[in-house]
Amino acid sequence: MAARWQGVIALLLLIIISYVDRVNISVMILNPEFAAHFQLNENRMLQGMLMTCFLLGYGFSALLLTPVIESRWHYRQGLLSSIAIWALVCAISPLLGSLLGMLIARIVLGVAEGPLFSLKTRFINDNFAADEIGKPNALTALGVSLGLAVGFPLVTWLMVHVGWIGSFYALALLNLLLGGGLIWRFLPAPQVTSQRAKPGFRQTFALAWRTPLLGWILLVEIATLSYLWGSSAWLPAWLRDEHHFSLQATGLLAAVPFLLSLGSKFLGGVLLDKMRPEQAPLLFIIGGLLTAGSVLALMLSQQPAMLALFMLAANVFWGLQGAAIPAVVQHHAPREAVGSAYGIINGIGNICAAFIPLLMGVVMKSVGSVSSGFSVLVASQLITLCAGGALLLRMRRAAAVNASIP
Repeated sequence: MAARWQGVIALLLLIIISYVDRVNISVMILNPEFAAHFQLNENRMLQGMLMTCFLLGYGFSALLLTPVIESRWHYRQGLLSSIAIWALVCAISPLLGSLLGMLIARIVLGVAEGPLFSLKTRFINDNFAADEIGKPNALTALGVSLGLAVGFPLVTWLMVHVGWIGSFYALALLNLLLGGGLIWRFLPAPQVTSQRAKPGFRQTFALAWRTPLLGWILLVEIATLSYLWGSSAWLPAWLRDEHHFSLQATGLLAAVPFLLSLGSKFLGGVLLDKMRPEQAPLLFIIGGLLTAGSVLALMLSQQPAMLALFMLAANVFWGLQGAAIPAVVQHHAPREAVGSAYGIINGIGNICAAFIPLLMGVVMKSVGSVSSGFSVLVASQLITLCAGGALLLRMRRAAAVNASIP
């Protein structure tokens, strides 16, 4: 296997590991001992705050830390440093004795994980031609669904067998040994002799902000991440509290929708490589419309078979959009600032999406049901539909202008 594809596989596995870290809290809040230790009880707003704090740290880090790493470090150095902090935060989390301490730990974990997708995007941009980026983007995007699919049952299994404290220690080892080992082995060290002069932090940041259509791409990212974090934060609680599944069954069932999205994500990448660049927003339009319809049907359904069908369909249609965002960024951003441009989009997207689990918790508390909070997810996908339409019109217009220039 070519070295560049080994790097893609290593990044895919690292993303899987990172998403296990991200969703462990969604399962742990269902554990009475964990909830009692951090005084969570049944307070949906406090439970949502744990995910919100992580996403705030993640967003600001992706926005502000990525240009520093891109202008001064190699992506290998940045990823190894991040992994070391992931492992440390997991290891000290059981030692924290208050909810405030856990909230701070979640912020720090978010800061450490923030540059991951930006550095991944830079690696693909540096190692693949413009007409080849669809498949590596799609393959690494599978890590999101695989991480969620593995994370829910894995954390559930760990809590049953080693308790919530042991689960944190096990995840710390997974981060350090497997995640760190993969990057150390398969992402090459920087070759000093072949390095070009890099622009400084300010120049890199300024170049990234001048990416064409940045605002519309950002709006799609906010809506996409809102669906991701809203659904992953509250799906286990919805399965247990409204449909009365056991803890182990909840972990397994919460994984299934994200497994189903794997095929659609790769299909999205294959389609991207066959499309002209200006056609990429079609995936946002089609995926956003079908996802919104599926979630709305899920909220209105009562029969178990229909619930399962619409839950799976929503994630399949959402997954179709996965590879299109980095592809659009790679098409428009200056080459020297691709990672930072994606960092701006991913960072601001996560900062805005950080409040979605909390907002859903507020809706649930006011209405009295977990499913009522899913209306926020419907709204997010309608935004994807509208922003995708605006992107399609502008990108087609720009392509037509460029084609008319002799």
